[in-house]
Amino acid sequence: EEEEDYMSDLFIKQDVRPGLPMVRRVKEAIQKEEKQKEANEKNRQKSIKEEEKERRDLVLKSALGSENKGFALLQKMGYKSGQALGKSGEGIVEPIPLNIKTGRSGIGHEELKKRKAEEKLENYRQKLHMKKQANEQAADQFRIRFKNKQEERKMEGDLRKSQRACQQLDMQKDIDVPKETWYWLEPEEEDKNDEEDKEDECTSSDLSVSEKLHILTAYLREHHFYCIWCGTTYEDSEDLSSNCPGDSAADHD
Repeated sequence: EEEEDYMSDLFIKQDVRPGLPMVRRVKEAIQKEEKQKEANEKNRQKSIKEEEKERRDLVLKSALGSENKGFALLQKMGYKSGQALGKSGEGIVEPIPLNIKTGRSGIGHEELKKRKAEEKLENYRQKLHMKKQANEQAADQFRIRFKNKQEERKMEGDLRKSQRACQQLDMQKDIDVPKETWYWLEPEEEDKNDEEDKEDECTSSDLSVSEKLHILTAYLREHHFYCIWCGTTYEDSEDLSSNCPGDSAADHD
């Protein structure tokens, strides 16, 4: 063999980019592997089932000839190849397809599998529907609790406002002791050892915030002609009833 001329144009025009030989070798290896697979597939001994399937498919694809006795009888009765069956030609043109059962399952097994799959799908849909309903109920309950919490906080604020107004108005009338201990705001420092205070706390704790608010606002309207939502002290009960919209926050809204 002649030695390569390193100064020739053929050698200079060669692609010498880094990594290119590696890519070329990989491609060659892949092509070699594919050719080997094709050769193995051709030389592989087919199984009996595969040979039967190939012969069956070949026979089913080929049209019936005059050597077939059934087809010969049809031709004698006037049938022509490609013509539909029946006196007026309303029948089928292609033969009924042949479904070969290859599995070992019994008759009706496929229908059973289909029915079970449908039942499983229906159960899954019911679970999704029940889960959706549970999520919606949980969301509704959360909204109700949140709304109740907001209303409770608003009533607590109205109660403190009423207690503050009651204390101021009572003191203006020289009342030193509230009618009920919770009518006034409790001082920041109180004697924890006082048994009477404890009894009052137990009594007042039996009432809810809304009940305390209703009792205290009624007391302010009756004794001081004062409405906490109007923020106004009226002259008398007649002036209060004629000018005040009502005895609750809803009436004033």
